[in-house]
Amino acid sequence: MKERGGAAVVSTDVDAEAVEETEELDAGADEDGTVPPGAGRRWPHVVAAVLVVALLAAGGGLFAKGRQLRDTPATSNRALTDSAATTRVAGDVSNALGKVFSYSPQATGVTKESAKELLAGTALKQYAALFGQVEKQAADQKLTLTTQVVRAGVTRLTDSSAHLLVFLDQVYEREGKPATTAAAQLSVTAELQDGHWTVVEITSR
Repeated sequence: MKERGGAAVVSTDVDAEAVEETEELDAGADEDGTVPPGAGRRWPHVVAAVLVVALLAAGGGLFAKGRQLRDTPATSNRALTDSAATTRVAGDVSNALGKVFSYSPQATGVTKESAKELLAGTALKQYAALFGQVEKQAADQKLTLTTQVVRAGVTRLTDSSAHLLVFLDQVYEREGKPATTAAAQLSVTAELQDGHWTVVEITSR
């Protein structure tokens, strides 16, 4: 209240902040005008709930990201994590190649039967198509071929398939002539069939 010319004048200026505070209290008050005891603590509870939701969402995102990292091609390649399985497939494939690429003039039939057991798919079809020529050559030239796997590296391995890079040494012996040695390099695909690794594709490199 201000004095103007000796008369009392009521001021109509109201503090805006005071009005806002009054409105907030009124909004949280009961019908009898009293403010509930917990009204002043509602805001921290809301903040806590929001934080919990945010943490759960972040945790779910991290779990999904971790799953993606675990399922990358590198981590799903058993050749990098399972030494026993890798050794087994390398041994089976080395044994197969050593048998199907070794023959003598008197035992080409044995080699042919081994191929039927150790090869399948494209590898068996290609081998069968070419072995007739090999059989004739071995008989005509008295040719003996001995193949030994020098190294077999498994580049990719899953539960049912494997890809390998194989290095071979091959010794050719013709009757009456010195033996000659040649090296070969193959890309090989194998599949697990009936508990054994079977060669299904062979590519010369």
